[in-house]
Amino acid sequence: MTLLTALEGKEYIIKDIDTDDEELNAFLFSLGCYSGEPITVVSRRRGSCVVSIKDGRYNIDRQLADAIVV
Repeated sequence: MTLLTALEGKEYIIKDIDTDDEELNAFLFSLGCYSGEPITVVSRRRGSCVVSIKDGRYNIDRQLADAIVV
């Protein structure tokens, strides 16, 4: 399942980042978004997701949310 189908408020463990784009992988890694890390979908707004990773909250678009497998 990806973050697009994840339930709001439930903590998940990131299993994989499903993308061939190295720049996107580097960006997600800089946010602390990599395999084994917990992630929570805080809310959804207009096709994007607000997620909580470690001590930060980030707004990610549909493309990023679809690349994160939980």
